[in-house]
Amino acid sequence: MGYAHDYAAAIMQRGRIPMEPADFVPDWADRPRKAKFYPGVESFPLPDTDFPEGATVAAGCLPAGAGDAQRPFTLGSLSGMLRDSYGLTGRRLGVQTNTDLAALPHYTQANWSRGTASGGGLYPVSVYWVSGPSGPRNPGVHYYSAPHHAMQRLLAGDVTGEVRAALGEGAPGADHDQFLVLGIKYWQNAFKYNSFSFHAVSMDLGAIVGTWRIWARAQGLSVEPALWFDEERLSHVLGVPHEEEGIFAVVPLAWEGAEPTAGLSAAALPDVPAVRHTDVERSRTVLRFETLQRIHAATAEAATDRPEPGALGPAAAVPPSGTGTPVVLPEPALPTVSVRDALRERRSSFGRFDASRPVTAAQLAATLDACVTASLGGDTAQPGEPGAAAPGLVTLYAFINHVEGVAPGAYAYDPVEHALRPVVAGPPGPFLQRNYFLSNYNLEQAGVVIVPTIRTAAVLDAVGDRGYRLVNGTIGAVAQTFYTVASALGLGAGVALGFDNISYIEELGLERTGEKPLLIMLLGNERPRPADFRYEIG
Repeated sequence: MGYAHDYAAAIMQRGRIPMEPADFVPDWADRPRKAKFYPGVESFPLPDTDFPEGATVAAGCLPAGAGDAQRPFTLGSLSGMLRDSYGLTGRRLGVQTNTDLAALPHYTQANWSRGTASGGGLYPVSVYWVSGPSGPRNPGVHYYSAPHHAMQRLLAGDVTGEVRAALGEGAPGADHDQFLVLGIKYWQNAFKYNSFSFHAVSMDLGAIVGTWRIWARAQGLSVEPALWFDEERLSHVLGVPHEEEGIFAVVPLAWEGAEPTAGLSAAALPDVPAVRHTDVERSRTVLRFETLQRIHAATAEAATDRPEPGALGPAAAVPPSGTGTPVVLPEPALPTVSVRDALRERRSSFGRFDASRPVTAAQLAATLDACVTASLGGDTAQPGEPGAAAPGLVTLYAFINHVEGVAPGAYAYDPVEHALRPVVAGPPGPFLQRNYFLSNYNLEQAGVVIVPTIRTAAVLDAVGDRGYRLVNGTIGAVAQTFYTVASALGLGAGVALGFDNISYIEELGLERTGEKPLLIMLLGNERPRPADFRYEIG
């Protein structure tokens, strides 16, 4: 049993036993930048792109494999995907109950909106584009600068052979020559969340991949990331210290006009080029946290041991159970809202829920159906029976406060029967608020609080410590799907991690199955006429 088991247990207990250092206080005056800064490098702006009609949230939330057309990427589609996921799209300021409200009117603390959610709004995922000969520019390594919506060239020359070698045989897209590589510079999150930060940033990884998968599927494109690869090899190519920035995913891109590169998995040059430009840190003092370093090392140790097909079968979600008569939900349906529009409108509600207007059963049905099928795909995908959906890792529970036609209580969602199975009867509001640690939401005012669970220990037993990244990445993809669907439905939404996990395990009776609740997702109508400032960039 590896260290990831210990870290996962500490996360579950942190509401009762604080993680070390328990007395840590962030130095906000010395905080790092939200994005990396490479001074003096050349860059080129990415083109503006139109979003095609028919690329709707409904099309983007189809189950994996359903209608995937495998169209190739172009520079335009890459630009659009990056703009709509991590590009800054506007500035927002609203009168609400989040604790950072006093800082937001100041320009240096401005709240810039974007399509993909992030733990604490810190935006720590770094996106690198490693381009080979089939690309529209000279081959090289580029960093995506979200504030400028531009690519900054960090290295000239084709190093895609190194990426293919790092992926190894059998990886998805290992014969491509265009890759997006996702890194996480830990300090960008750890300055605030210290030992807890690895838990948060691995969800951030899943959130951006979740956005890409919805966005791409809506346009007949494919995003299938690899989570198992030679991480240190890619750290060398990118010129980042392995212990300071984890490389979490590689996304091969099928590119327009590219020829397959089978047989070229080894690096072409005896001396591997590496990025020599270094990110300039804003913080004068950078701290290291022992727990963070240990979980990083544990999840990187066997990074090349890709699971065999079916390895995650023993960790699949258990069939939901409950007592009493199941509540059959309406057939799920999403409105014809484009993915781009839904991502532009996505935001957290922060205490604006209005219990006087309940959520409809149809809205709840659409949300649950989309979230339960969310996944990272790629080398984590699970094969299913011919003609049947692949087994998932996630079970959804719904604490119903105010949903038309559904009695208040806690339910397990049955995706096969598309029904709610009763678990605990009675209004859940007092339980929800009693076990929430922050002051930015009144959970009883939400129409429903949805809780995704995964059998974390079973995943780690099946695929090793690196499976912790898979667990949290999957939950991050669920959360991003939730936000996107809520936006399409015109509902308010919020996702939170500040709750007593153990109380939820006890309330839902999850001790027997080993399911772990990792976050809570609040859905409901909002109060009318909010006091908001919005400025749209693009």
